Amino acid sequence: MSAQRHRWNRRKAMAALLAVSVLLLAAIAIAGQVLREQALATDFTRKNLPPSLAYPFGTDWMGRDMFVRSLTGLSISIRIGLLTACISAVVAFILGTMAACLGRVTDAVIGGIIDLVMGIPHILLLMLISFAVGKGFWGVLIGISLTHWTSLARLLRGEVIQLRESQYIQIAKKLGKGRFYIAFKHMTPHLLPQLFVGMVLLFPHAILHEASITFLGFGLPPEQPAVGVILSESMKYLVSGEVVAGPVSRSFAGICGGPVPFYRGYAEPSAGPGPGPSVKSPVPWQRFVV
Repeated sequence: MSAQRHRWNRRKAMAALLAVSVLLLAAIAIAGQVLREQALATDFTRKNLPPSLAYPFGTDWMGRDMFVRSLTGLSISIRIGLLTACISAVVAFILGTMAACLGRVTDAVIGGIIDLVMGIPHILLLMLISFAVGKGFWGVLIGISLTHWTSLARLLRGEVIQLRESQYIQIAKKLGKGRFYIAFKHMTPHLLPQLFVGMVLLFPHAILHEASITFLGFGLPPEQPAVGVILSESMKYLVSGEVVAGPVSRSFAGICGGPVPFYRGYAEPSAGPGPGPSVKSPVPWQRFVV
């Protein structure tokens, strides 16, 4: 009795965690759409502000609210991830079932397509497809959908081959049922758990690749507040060391309790009374990584 109660409590905890996760993702997606216009608004009078109650993540070099831009970017990533995961799962289900049910020729053709897609580096194929269809939202959507179904299709094909040898499938064949009837009437209920798990695993994978190709310049346009665009803009500060006007440097100054001048990635002491190094001659102990 106690074991059953413990198992039931674990199921309730998992269901509650799943519900909270879904609600959180839905809230982020809706908030990003509502705040879309605000994320694009620029105001040079408030550029490079440190984090505060009004701007939790500070502002960038164009005075845009980084918290709103982050929410909008996550909203775009969630929508792209959800759409591409669903499309890839449907394509994998159809092609995996066809490969296992329609004979050796169909199996060989679909298997060759899977090997071809999996043989090309993921990012390279994504960039080529996105560039070919004009980049942007639809370029990313089509590129990810056409490249993320292969592993799941191969898994579903193996499941269908195992189910094909089951006794009830053989009985259905002897009763005169067709291949498509057997596939969608008798095999689909057994494939739904694997299909759902595969779709859940594809969701973060698709978001990762959306941010990657956008970061490289082959995805969403730079004027959109996407995650890849925000990462690309932040790399300018990290690579060049020019953090004089960066939100990160100003946040550091706020943590230190006062203004801290910066010069090419080095913290310089403020000019003031008493002995000390020159303002324009940073010393090794004053270096830090932003």
